[in-house]
Amino acid sequence: MAVTEPAPAPPLAPHEGILRRQSLRESSARTYARSLPIVPVRARGLTIEGADGRRYLDCLSGAGTLALGHNHPVVLEAIKKVLDSGAPLHVLDLATPVKDAFTTELFSTLPREFADNARIQFCGPAGTDAVEAAFTLVRAATGRSGLLAFTGAYHGMTAGALAASGGAEDVRVTRLPFPQDYRCPFGTGGEHGAELAARWTESVLDDPKSGTPAPAGMILEPVQGEGGVNPAPDGWMRRMRRITASRSIPLIADEVQTGVGRTGAFWAVEHSGIVPDVMVLSKAIGGSLPLAVIVYRSELDTWQPGAHAGTFRGNQLAMAAGTATLAHVRENRLAERAGDLGARMLASLRALASHHPCIGDVRGRGLMIGVELVDPEAAPVGAGGEAPPDPVLAQAVQQECLHRGLIVELGGRHSTVVRLLPPLTLTDEQATAVVDRLADALAAAERSPHRRTATGSIR
Repeated sequence: MAVTEPAPAPPLAPHEGILRRQSLRESSARTYARSLPIVPVRARGLTIEGADGRRYLDCLSGAGTLALGHNHPVVLEAIKKVLDSGAPLHVLDLATPVKDAFTTELFSTLPREFADNARIQFCGPAGTDAVEAAFTLVRAATGRSGLLAFTGAYHGMTAGALAASGGAEDVRVTRLPFPQDYRCPFGTGGEHGAELAARWTESVLDDPKSGTPAPAGMILEPVQGEGGVNPAPDGWMRRMRRITASRSIPLIADEVQTGVGRTGAFWAVEHSGIVPDVMVLSKAIGGSLPLAVIVYRSELDTWQPGAHAGTFRGNQLAMAAGTATLAHVRENRLAERAGDLGARMLASLRALASHHPCIGDVRGRGLMIGVELVDPEAAPVGAGGEAPPDPVLAQAVQQECLHRGLIVELGGRHSTVVRLLPPLTLTDEQATAVVDRLADALAAAERSPHRRTATGSIR
């Protein structure tokens, strides 16, 4: 009897071959590529087109980097102008007209009381390098070494930045409670929860037996992004400013993800009206290209030449793209637009929550929005008795969103917060489409007959 040979496997489509080669060649540390198996080939504004011809609404925006979305004309024109001019693209930290224009535009957007007495340090191209620079700065200025940071924080992936982030283990950083309405560590939330968090901070600093010597600085995010989109209460922010100022502790505001209009103000510290000692800036300030800086009170400028350096701190294309982005956001009042549109999206998502018990909380500020997914049938957990997080549902919702042409990211302590970071150029129609696709994805994920919950049961 003749043996039938198996039919040859059909050839891979070009984009499938690219994805396969990526999985074979790239590090196991890759992240977004695992949950978003697409091959972008063209992009404009909110929209990405994949090599397979599918179109997606991109609510990841380079983790908040693309304030104006993909390939905005003002950004492309700024880059083209530098390329056509013959100007050098790499100049270390030398002065150039491009850098001067960027610094001038950046300082014009900063809170006036801060900008009038500030210095700027250009760092390596990533936000984490700017965080390291901020730590080096305050340690040099104070002669102290310890740091104050907060639960749920995320400041980057280099050693010092990781040590100040919420997932750190063996560190010399004092961890303080970050106030949250949902899953409040004190079980209260609201103003009372923020007051208890502030009192805890004061106690740690003033108790001679707390084990916390006078620190070199305190670092905080006005809205915790990777930590689950947790906005800091404005009153608590002002309290932290008073606590640090009265004790001569430099306050570092990490605005890497919250800056350039993202939260409804040009800089998120403006909501509370505080003036920090140091601002850490990256992501959107480069107009989609790598750029990171710290801006700080001139009195802190005591470090020596070369105390913090980097070969790629003179990225001329990023400075040109950043200048164009900053100016466009400022001139077109896109921060205010983000505040208004974000408030409407939050209202729509909260209305959606009334029909879906698996939505534990909807929160955010401006166009920095988070939807926390829970298992409403499981026993309550934590000091506030909330439903436990449901990471399996969150992953299912993310994949159902992708099937519907919507790119979202997950964040929070258990990766159960669906995060929306659309560009500030989002239209009303696009905002409605984003909410509608997320609602459809949520309903589809809930209907899945084989979905395993966070507690292990099948429903």
